[in-house]
Amino acid sequence: MVAATVAGNALEFYDFVTYAFFAVFIGITFFPASTPLNSLLLSVGVFGVGFFARPLGGLLIGAFADRAGRRPAMLLTIALITIGTLGLALTPSYASIGVAAPVIVVLCRLVQGLALGGEIGPASAFLVEAAPEGKRGLYASWQLASQGAAACVAGLVGMTMNSLLTVEQMTSWGWRVPFLVGLLLVPLAVYLRRRMPETLHESPPRPENIGKAGLKKYRRLIALAVLVVLGGTVSTYVLNFMTTYAITTLRMPSGIALGATVIGGFATVVGGLLGGWCSDRFGRKSTMLWPRVLTAVLAVPAFMLLVAHPTTVMLLTVSGVLAALTVISGGASIVAIPELLPRGIRATGMSIAYAVGVSLFGGSTQLLVTWLIATTGNPAAPAWYMVATSVISVLAMLALPESRGRALED
Repeated sequence: MVAATVAGNALEFYDFVTYAFFAVFIGITFFPASTPLNSLLLSVGVFGVGFFARPLGGLLIGAFADRAGRRPAMLLTIALITIGTLGLALTPSYASIGVAAPVIVVLCRLVQGLALGGEIGPASAFLVEAAPEGKRGLYASWQLASQGAAACVAGLVGMTMNSLLTVEQMTSWGWRVPFLVGLLLVPLAVYLRRRMPETLHESPPRPENIGKAGLKKYRRLIALAVLVVLGGTVSTYVLNFMTTYAITTLRMPSGIALGATVIGGFATVVGGLLGGWCSDRFGRKSTMLWPRVLTAVLAVPAFMLLVAHPTTVMLLTVSGVLAALTVISGGASIVAIPELLPRGIRATGMSIAYAVGVSLFGGSTQLLVTWLIATTGNPAAPAWYMVATSVISVLAMLALPESRGRALED
């Protein structure tokens, strides 16, 4: 059952974040502009478009999961991400079909965003509900670990393509290959999810904890959850941007820059599982809180060191350390939030909290930091944004109750 959730989740995040890793080449293909910076800004701006559909996907697919079941909702998200990714990979360039090309890309990003907005809630609810007693944190943390594995694989595929192809070939068609590679996992993900058990109907939810009434009753908790998600989201998407940042700001070769993706993905796998295990052993709040505090303290010095010493070792160290801290905290929060919600709105509430937090701040992160670097001339500007949002998340974490050992509410 964990494999079914992980396979689908990894596929969806692989497809979604691969766009970020190849933003430079996608910008040249679909968004020709007067300068490379403007082309990149248009490309990362369209990356943010996918986030606009996330709240809608979270609300609709989350509600579907709370009414019809976790399994059909997760099968639906697989279908949507497949459509969006296939469309993006096969769309001709701007030079071939003109303005229709960027229009199609935007539509594909919206479909991908709809799928990801609806994935987190049902997947988190399923893992929490299916986990054995005392292991809910570890089970739920596999969701983040699968995202790290997806990022790691995306980076390895990118590095392989970069070593085999010239810049002209990468720009012409090479960037499309990683998207097509991701689609090879679709049959396995569908097969596993069709065979997974259903956890929604194990006990009937209380009438006051269903639909609008339940969401209204738990609106304060969901609002706090949005702020908890905020810090991790900004840190994650700044780190996802490290490949583009290393190429465009630090002037590092693309092959080395893609190494940041691989080390960040590896740190996410290890850190995610460590965060889940620690949250089972030491509690959700402390595991959420202290890594986020450390991120706020270390982000600026880490980026300043990287700017002063733009070496391979420094790039990989900064990416790995900040990614590990981010995901250890996230590994605890991704189980704490659904644990605090009743079964009747568990998928919807988690979907809304995650999708709204990611949409408001994740979608704008790469565009904002690109603009900040260009406007201020300070290559360490992304770190200050990480600090500000981490402080907000710390305050929200302090306001949440401890949920370790708490019986799941119906």
